[in-house]
Amino acid sequence: MKLLNKELEKAIEGAIQAAQDSGELPPFEIPAIPVSAPKRASQGDLSYPAMGLAKLARKNPLEIARMIVAKLPALDFAPELQVAPPGFINCFIASDYLKCQIDAIIAEGEALFQLEIGCGKPAQVEFVSANPSGPITIGHTRGAVVGDAMARLLEAAGYDVQREYYYNNAGNQMFKLGNSLKLRYRQQLGDVVELPPDYYQGEYLVDQAADLVAQHGDSLRGESWEFFRDAAEARMFDWIKRSLASIDIKHDAFFNETSLFASETIWTVLDRMRKNGHVYEAAHWEGADEDEIADVKAKGYEPATWFRSSSFGDEKDRVMVKSDGVPTYTLPDIAYHCDKLERGFDIAVNVLGTDHFSQAQVVKHGIRALGMDPAPIHVIFNQMVRAVRWNEKRGEYEAVKQSKRAGDFDTLDDLVEMTSADAVRYHMLARSPNSQLDFDVDQVVKQSNDNPVYYIQNAYVRCAGIFREAEERGFDDAGADLALLGEGELKFIRKALELGNVIEQAVINYEPHKIAFFAQELASVFHPVYDQVRVLHSEVPADTAKARLRFYRAAAVVFYRVLRLMGMSAPERM
Repeated sequence: MKLLNKELEKAIEGAIQAAQDSGELPPFEIPAIPVSAPKRASQGDLSYPAMGLAKLARKNPLEIARMIVAKLPALDFAPELQVAPPGFINCFIASDYLKCQIDAIIAEGEALFQLEIGCGKPAQVEFVSANPSGPITIGHTRGAVVGDAMARLLEAAGYDVQREYYYNNAGNQMFKLGNSLKLRYRQQLGDVVELPPDYYQGEYLVDQAADLVAQHGDSLRGESWEFFRDAAEARMFDWIKRSLASIDIKHDAFFNETSLFASETIWTVLDRMRKNGHVYEAAHWEGADEDEIADVKAKGYEPATWFRSSSFGDEKDRVMVKSDGVPTYTLPDIAYHCDKLERGFDIAVNVLGTDHFSQAQVVKHGIRALGMDPAPIHVIFNQMVRAVRWNEKRGEYEAVKQSKRAGDFDTLDDLVEMTSADAVRYHMLARSPNSQLDFDVDQVVKQSNDNPVYYIQNAYVRCAGIFREAEERGFDDAGADLALLGEGELKFIRKALELGNVIEQAVINYEPHKIAFFAQELASVFHPVYDQVRVLHSEVPADTAKARLRFYRAAAVVFYRVLRLMGMSAPERM
């Protein structure tokens, strides 16, 4: 399928060049001015603003637009173009062309608008990457859905995509997890011990401790916290994988943070940065003011290893290795991204919470300090998610607290059980990741058009219902005369032809939520058509019914593709 805006842009660029060659326009470098849909349907389906050429050409934009149209070759999708003040070139897609696209849509099927932007280049999306210290929470779920949708869109754009989970199992949190399970195990044996308040309080560790007692009795009393850490980690990570699989998310690779320590990669990276002049040892950073220096001296801080990140625009330098020789999380983060780039990914997308914004910038500074180009690294930041429920007593919505250590949280499993996998996926994707999200459980379970999940999926269900009835009657769309279709059906096809541009823009701008916006817009065009354009009705002539059945077959293909790009199912009954 062709991207018509790109086709028109290419034709206009050729027309401008032709006008320059003939001397009607002066020579200048032709700028990239995008063709897009105008604000009003009366202005056409596509529009090019020639006003962007006025300064370069030193001519009135309306005159420029007329020159361009005069030089344009015949376009199969738009035999006529209109020039409108102050300098727009408006394109109306021809009805005959739209009717031909119905068969083209059906022919492409599940690969509808499969683009070649990526040309098979390797791309990676790293997402979720939560510590294996508890189940997937609602907060992690948003990043999971956004990351997987980004991966699906990159695949649709022609990239060879790897989904990766950064398995963060080093550091103090894992120490606390191991000791938390060990203490729960002792409690199950009858020992009177208490968990410190900053340990993991969740019931899931109580359950695991009970299972350990059932399997091993008291034979694990002498085991170290590392033993219990490994046991908890293995169980938690198995749970994490199962939870993600419940919403059709599977990772291709799991990168173990501890491998960076075991292979001494972190020290190799640190040495490279030091040789490049970006690392130093001191008790305080080089840009510290008098008050900071006095405070460091008063506290008796020993020298640490610093990354001179301020030389790359950071607000201050960052500690890489503390005075006790223990690396901060900055060093393995930089080492991990160095590894990513050395694996040759053309694009490396990270999906992170907004609390990681500063750290993400430091990592890019670290990559530059290694003499590498951080350009392939792109970050999608997610704002917080709140699970909200209606409180009958208080007469208002209230947020549910989420803390893996406190054990008071909504998990992904909870959300799927209360709603559905499709509801979770859509509502986590339906707003820009940069905006905060209230996940209203009451809203997402409604079986009405007020619920966008139902509204979008019901479009596919309606198409499937027509096909079932047609099959029962022995009626098919063979030899359909698409010339019999009306403006309602063509309005939907016009909207459907935007899908390629939506995929392209979502990939170029790293905005996977755009596909969710488009899905609802597409459904809003479809349902009025369905209400008015009958197929198997006594008053509909057979040849018209065939054409309409063919249209609905194309509509089903479009909705299936859109639903799968969002990671949602395409049910045939609801």
